[in-house]
Amino acid sequence: MPQGEKGQAELMADVSCLKYAQSPYMMAAEKFEAESDENAEFQLLSLCETIKMIPTKPRAIFTTFALAVVLNITAIAAEPTVATPTSPETSKLAQGPFKSDWKSLQQYRCPDWFRDAKFGIWAHWGPQVVPRQGDWYARNMYEEGSDDYKHHVATYGHPSKFGYKDIIPLWKAEKWEPDRLMELYRKAGARYFVAQAVHCDNFDLWDSKFHRWNAVQMGPKRDMVGTWKQAALKQGMRFGVSEHLGYSRCWFQTSHGADKTGPLAGVPYDGADARWRTLYHPADPLDCCRYSDAPDWQREWFNRIEDLVDHYQPDLLYSDGGIPFGEIGRSLVAHFYNESIRAHGGRLEAVYTCKLMKDSGEFEERVSVQDVERGAMREIQPLPWQTDTSNGDWYFRENDRYKTAAQVIRLLADVVSKNGNMLLNIVQYPDGSLPPESATLLKELAAWMSINGEAIHGTRPWRVYGEGPTVVAGGHFKEEFPFSAQDIRFTTKGGRLYAIALGWPANGKVTIRSLASPTAIKFVTLLGCTEKLAWTQTGKGLEITLPKRKVSDIAITFEIKL
Repeated sequence: MPQGEKGQAELMADVSCLKYAQSPYMMAAEKFEAESDENAEFQLLSLCETIKMIPTKPRAIFTTFALAVVLNITAIAAEPTVATPTSPETSKLAQGPFKSDWKSLQQYRCPDWFRDAKFGIWAHWGPQVVPRQGDWYARNMYEEGSDDYKHHVATYGHPSKFGYKDIIPLWKAEKWEPDRLMELYRKAGARYFVAQAVHCDNFDLWDSKFHRWNAVQMGPKRDMVGTWKQAALKQGMRFGVSEHLGYSRCWFQTSHGADKTGPLAGVPYDGADARWRTLYHPADPLDCCRYSDAPDWQREWFNRIEDLVDHYQPDLLYSDGGIPFGEIGRSLVAHFYNESIRAHGGRLEAVYTCKLMKDSGEFEERVSVQDVERGAMREIQPLPWQTDTSNGDWYFRENDRYKTAAQVIRLLADVVSKNGNMLLNIVQYPDGSLPPESATLLKELAAWMSINGEAIHGTRPWRVYGEGPTVVAGGHFKEEFPFSAQDIRFTTKGGRLYAIALGWPANGKVTIRSLASPTAIKFVTLLGCTEKLAWTQTGKGLEITLPKRKVSDIAITFEIKL
């Protein structure tokens, strides 16, 4: 423990003794803490009166503690000093063509690397994985009666005594092998990788200069973002980061509650303890919107995400919602774009993805790449877009239901045919290793991509996205569709048309109606098959007879020269 932290910890222990020992000055300490939210003048008067009530021996300890509160050195001595966030207006923003107004930001054009990549893998992984209960554990464990609350009480104890702050040190990532994982991701067809940098749990996974609750100081005690980046670059992959921080202040208000029933009814959860305010945020029952209106929180968000962008220079930045906080968020996006131009010799290589969602920040076309969570689009989109999804829950969950390779590949073909990309989270255990379902998926993706990847990477949409009986509903949280061999999806590249049939037909024949005569066809081949195909073209379509040996049960690709 650093000397400064040790001294503060000892001081805090002494203060704790002051407050809770059966002694004449216990009420004095509680009186001061209760009144310390008033104006500064009253606090100083209160301090003087309080000190008079304390016996000589512990007076120096209490005075040091109280002065720290009054002078805003730190609210609680247990919190070590970190850099003080400055306002976005005084930050050293990168200069360039992008400003925080919409007209300026609409100059944005998505770089070719993203349009060519088509498939990325995401590590949506952090300390919330420890309880093995899936997403949003840090919030839900404070909701009395919820499954996560029940699990927490049974496994760790009541959240007034053992809170999320106590989960964080349990995350060690002791079997995490980022280089080996990245090699698997590349073989599975990923051309970019995104590391979760901070979730709504307010825990930074990098060496944050504005926030002590970070993975370098706690938990794994490693720079997770920086290590992921090094592994991605070794594989020649583009690197991105995701931030879910804007929602954190509202999201974590549950930690300030208390049980309404039972033996501990009314006992505050640990989020109400001021010692942990920089993790759980100040209590504000009215702060119930996704993106808080609190100016201090908006400034903190800006400074922490600017630190992330400047330190790691990611190719992609993902926000879990619309652009947060109005002009403050737009200033961050402009800075991200300008910094990319500076770092790449005048060429814009940055991709900022955000969502069009009700009551969730701002969204304007042409300013960013639209992200659709666990969803799809009905038609070809004029601008590049992305779906983000997971092969299971967002964090590992016991007895979870996982996507099969067939589900992932068929959805990927549909997305790519409509000018989109897929960002797929691969679920990891708390220790960083892969569950069998994740390992199997990567192996099957690699096998399929080794044959059919040319119909995915570097492609663009055709004049129609496809044909077949399955109608895809557009929007968030709509991704399970009954695709079959009758569903065809098209992509193009280098004068070739690729027709991806989403299955192997039982009758051994495929008919592509979109290629009916008089469309001229020069040749047709099946990727992964050395046999010459038998095909005919009629007014009903291009009719192809498949070889006896199956190339794939999942999806097969025809290369067609028109």
